[in-house]
Parts: sequence; C-alpha cells; structure tokens
Amino acid sequence: MNDPQGWTQGGESLMHQRCGACGLVWYFHRSFCPGCGCADPTQAASQGRGTVYASTLVHRAPNDEFRALVPYRLVLVDLDEGFRAMGHGQADLAIGDRVQCRITSIAGRPLPRFHKDPE
Repeated sequence: MNDPQGWTQGGESLMHQRCGACGLVWYFHRSFCPGCGCADPTQAASQGRGTVYASTLVHRAPNDEFRALVPYRLVLVDLDEGFRAMGHGQADLAIGDRVQCRITSIAGRPLPRFHKDPE
C-alpha cells in the first residue's frame, strides 16, 4: 500500500506523527519525537475532523494573491487525532464548531480549508 502524502507534497491529507515510546502526537514533520527524543516516529493521515479552538478574520492580505480574498477566516483546529493545525475556514465558523478539513486551492495554492462537519 502506498503511503498517503500530505498537502504540502501535493496530497489530499493533513499528516501527523506519533511517538511509539511516549505517545505524543504532533503536526510538523520531524525525524524524532519532540517530547522524548525517540527516533523514527510513525506517520499517518488525519481524518480531518476536529473542533475549532480559535478563529480570526483577516482584513489585511499578506501579498497580492490573497488581496482579492480579504476578509477571510483563519482557524486553529484541535483534530480528533490529538494535534492542532491552522487553516482557512468558512466565514461563519466559530469557536467550538465541529469541522472537516478539505485540501482546496486558495490563491492558486493547495491549502487546508475547514468546513462545518455535517455529522
């Protein structure tokens, strides 16, 4: 079976890692556990479901590509697998909402976008 790719490598998933020694879960790829230093953590694709932890409405674009999108919402989401990720979100998302992630093209780039979870 092929390993799934994360959205930063052109895949459709949020990837996360887990330490087999201490159980810590994290989002950014590392070759070792940031908690205990154990080498060779496992990597898995997230189901993309979680709860909005924080939300902000961006009114000032970081560059010309995003200028046409303002205002847009950014959210921090606590994913069910135990890690927190940031992404774009539907305009009406609020703290505590259950969401589902989809990798979508935003300003010509693949980026995580969170939508209200229908389940």
